[in-house]
Amino acid sequence: MANTIDSVLFVCMGNICRSPTAEAVFRHKADMLGLQVRIDSAGTIGHHEGSPPDERSRQAGEARGYNFDNMYSRKVVDTDFEEFDLIICMDEDNLRNLQGRSPDAFSHKLVLMMDYANTADSIVPDPYFGGSKGFEYVLDLIEAASDGLVVHIREQAGIR
Repeated sequence: MANTIDSVLFVCMGNICRSPTAEAVFRHKADMLGLQVRIDSAGTIGHHEGSPPDERSRQAGEARGYNFDNMYSRKVVDTDFEEFDLIICMDEDNLRNLQGRSPDAFSHKLVLMMDYANTADSIVPDPYFGGSKGFEYVLDLIEAASDGLVVHIREQAGIR
């Protein structure tokens, strides 16, 4: 049997839009299926450290039933590489940033969010400087990828 995945860290740049949205969406989907997975999110920069998710992300996500309570931005720390089974990046810039920081022993844990989606999209674009449609699009992408991630985790655990 393959290694089970017990913890997932979602990463974007500031940890106020994409990665907290992924945390909220995936937590909801995991809870609905009874998956016991530690779920967190972080950013590659600490500019927004301690801030709640962007209001536009919250509004879009909460309209679809996702919960953003008790989420606050934090920066990726070195211990995250060891503590999380998967570190899921929203785009190539964040992936390269973490590849440059990760000890070699943990580099296999670094993946892109859209690797789990059955779409042509390869990244989750940053909606920060756009309008509300960007936040809706990000949600669409994250929902699709989260569905695929659930399947992957269940397969790794031998659950059908």
